[in-house]
Amino acid sequence: MVEDQEIKTTVSPFAIREGEIKTFDGKDGYVSINQIIHKINLGHIGDVHFKILDLVNEFEFLTSRQIFQILTHRGVEIKSQDKLNTKLEQLVKTKILTRYYFTSEEGKGIYRVYCMEKMGKYLLNAKEIECKWQPTDNTKPVALIKKRLAGNQVIIAYMRKAKNFDSYKVKTVLTAKMSAKTFKGHGEVKISKGGKALSLIFECVRREDDWQEKFVERMRLYKDFLENFVQFDSEYETRPQLILVCEDEKHMVETFKEMVKNKLELEKIKIYFTTDLKQNSESLDKSLTEFVKDETTGKFSAKNVEFKILE
Repeated sequence: MVEDQEIKTTVSPFAIREGEIKTFDGKDGYVSINQIIHKINLGHIGDVHFKILDLVNEFEFLTSRQIFQILTHRGVEIKSQDKLNTKLEQLVKTKILTRYYFTSEEGKGIYRVYCMEKMGKYLLNAKEIECKWQPTDNTKPVALIKKRLAGNQVIIAYMRKAKNFDSYKVKTVLTAKMSAKTFKGHGEVKISKGGKALSLIFECVRREDDWQEKFVERMRLYKDFLENFVQFDSEYETRPQLILVCEDEKHMVETFKEMVKNKLELEKIKIYFTTDLKQNSESLDKSLTEFVKDETTGKFSAKNVEFKILE
């Protein structure tokens, strides 16, 4: 597999493309649970297949590359990406998982997205593993799926590269205090060092239709939560750090301008920015950016942040 830092693309695979649609690439027809049980009894579906199923259940949407990276990090023996793809094909053919790809005027996307299927839920329930999946989850629009994929990629990057990585959550549940609204971030990583810990919450921003309005609505919830934070709000001992994950550096600037225009900067609280492709760097300690105001000119400039706790 090509290492992250060797990837040469200048456009994130999780960026929104104009006119993009989601295309089914799974299996049509009927597969009975008895057929699947027979394959399990014969050893055609084994332990690694179930580890893959567990991951897709946890992360909701994953590419084969993301699955390979997590399994490898956890010490599961997968000899190659091709070997993994063979196992994924088996899971799709038995309707344990299903698969989609994205198409647009630019052509077919370069990767497939894997998600749960009905038979997968039956197998997890039999193992007494919680599975909240329902068929309508697979009808989510392109933008929501790409936000989940981008959030998952950030989690995987910190899992593999941050020396002080502690734990993660795929979906972070937060409550905006004044509005009493509950909402979910696109991922969270907890890092710890010298007895201190900090939670990083990732909000993935995509250039979907009306993205500015959707971003402003989300930021108002974050502003409410962070500015009114007191200890143990949403089960956090200390105030978490918000990081906005944008499609590219130009999008970071566009996103920050929306914050300024709508008066969404946080009082005495820093917000950091990053992009999808910055997660491909060999080290993440310089992957974050902040916008700093020059008190003389009143203008803002982007500056890289060396996040010391990641060293």
